Amino acid sequence: MADNDNPVFQIQRVYMKEASLEQPNSPAILLEQEQPSVDIQLGVEAQQAADGLYEVCVAATVTTKIKDRTVFLVEVKQAGIFEIRNVPQDQMQAVMGIACPQIVYPYLRANVSDVITRAGFPPVHLAEINFQAMYEQQQAQQPQGSGIITTA
Repeated sequence: MADNDNPVFQIQRVYMKEASLEQPNSPAILLEQEQPSVDIQLGVEAQQAADGLYEVCVAATVTTKIKDRTVFLVEVKQAGIFEIRNVPQDQMQAVMGIACPQIVYPYLRANVSDVITRAGFPPVHLAEINFQAMYEQQQAQQPQGSGIITTA
């Protein structure tokens, strides 16, 4: 079968790569009446999995605390495998840093909310993300040619 020059972008699979929940101060912290603070960190990583196949992973870490004590910590990594072929090299990072995370992120949002709810807490809903702005900010901070995006 001859490989033509038409660009190819297909989702092969979307999956939860990792999930963890910690409640290090339970049960005592659950009796607190104070409203916890919530910190959310997001990141995007991409790597080549095989010829023409790339894994793009969007990670979220949600930490809630009362004063300096952790109520819960949830980490979820949602990934997708994408077939990307015949895309100009100068556009590959943008495809993996914008298009792929936009596809994976709704699954991440649902899984984070689900883990937190199943742990017995009110759900934390992750806000919509402008991956293009996030990508452009990351590119502005990195030296030219330093590779695929990774955000903390």
